Amino acid sequence: MSKGTLFDKVWDLHTVGVLPSGQTQLFIGLHLIHEVTSPQAFAMLRERGLKVLFPERTVATVDHIVPTANQARPFADTLAEEMMQELEKNVQEHNIRFYNIGSGNQGIVHVIAPELGLTQPGMTIACGDSHTSTHGAFGAIAFGIGTSQVRDVLASQTLSLSKLKVRKIEVNGALKPGVYAKDVILHIIHTLGVKGGVGYAYEYAGSTFANMNMEERMTVCNMSIEGGARCGYVNPDQVTYDYLQNREFAPQGADWDKAVAWWDSLRSDVDAVYDDVVVFNAEDIPPTVTWGITPGQGIGIDQIIPSPDYLPDEERFIAKEAYEYMDLAPGQPIRGTKIDVCFIGSCTNGRISDLREAAKVAQGRRVANGIKAFVVPGSERVKKQAEAEGLDRIFTEAGFEWREPGCSMCLAMNPDKLMGRQISASSSNRNFKGRQGSASGRTLLMSPAMVAAAAIAGEVTDVREFLQG
Repeated sequence: MSKGTLFDKVWDLHTVGVLPSGQTQLFIGLHLIHEVTSPQAFAMLRERGLKVLFPERTVATVDHIVPTANQARPFADTLAEEMMQELEKNVQEHNIRFYNIGSGNQGIVHVIAPELGLTQPGMTIACGDSHTSTHGAFGAIAFGIGTSQVRDVLASQTLSLSKLKVRKIEVNGALKPGVYAKDVILHIIHTLGVKGGVGYAYEYAGSTFANMNMEERMTVCNMSIEGGARCGYVNPDQVTYDYLQNREFAPQGADWDKAVAWWDSLRSDVDAVYDDVVVFNAEDIPPTVTWGITPGQGIGIDQIIPSPDYLPDEERFIAKEAYEYMDLAPGQPIRGTKIDVCFIGSCTNGRISDLREAAKVAQGRRVANGIKAFVVPGSERVKKQAEAEGLDRIFTEAGFEWREPGCSMCLAMNPDKLMGRQISASSSNRNFKGRQGSASGRTLLMSPAMVAAAAIAGEVTDVREFLQG
């Protein structure tokens, strides 16, 4: 078993006790909630006559069901409006901090918590959303949980969890131009498999991660769950501290210096013991695109769709299913695949640095005829910053739609959906069947810059050609 890692230290510090089942009762320092997985949890509390134990440790926003084209209330979707009203009622009843539309701080839950300095090293964080692993970028241990567990955290501020093993994933070297954090995590998932991380926490290390900014680290940690890992994290360092300093909920004054000293102490020891170690070379990672129906079915932009004959036995069945569903054939190049919709946004790639990289590709160019392309900032703060920098004008002049913040077409629990057999180039995190709103719609995952390039070309293309000269 692992020893001396950040995961071990944070786990031990938050252990309340060991249950008869052998699971750990873990204290949760920060609980993030939204409108989709919380209504049932609050209803369960009412049924049992319970209150929220530590309301000051819960923070709410709205993101999944909010429309991004027109956010006027009441929403046109009556179910979405009901969910909004239910959350508004619950946060008021239980005195929970709430960032609603128009507050200046509303947005995707995994975007706003870091922005506000709520996410900090050494914390345990839970949210009723798979991609809570995002917050591990700060050296936190963050778990996505189900509705019954949302109830448990509201009522007790604890979770019952089995301790994970720790795999160190080391990536060293400099990424080539046109290769981004999204490509790094897609490459890792492709190599280790979508089930490779089951039972593990992933610790991301090496010079490549040391040189990433916080938003790039968040992109990688965000998709840890897509590789089967329950959480993923990066040890905190000066990059982390520079990002957090002076944010609203970060420690201030003398408390800041004390916090940094403590955060430093939580870093994995030099002689830490890991359950497994995997090493990658950054120079080997190409711009990567998924071709199938899992995030692990990815290939480099210059590669061909693999034949089942060259796949491990356990991957052949899902590969055959993917060929049929995606209308793609073994031996076919992914480059040149025609697309219908281009989506830039999500908790994976809806931050300001993502929009800047996509805008570099879009500037002075035009979206291809017949392509629906739109950009959805991850939060009201991101939207405001992007507009201050003129990114919105770059996108709209190129033919992209500029939207209001929300989860949008990442999971399509809102009006932003694929139609029929449309195929999308998407900067989001999942390419499952029906994920983007159509039971037969198809999704190709890639970096925001690659999505922008696809929008302009009208097909999957190599972003590196758009970055030359």
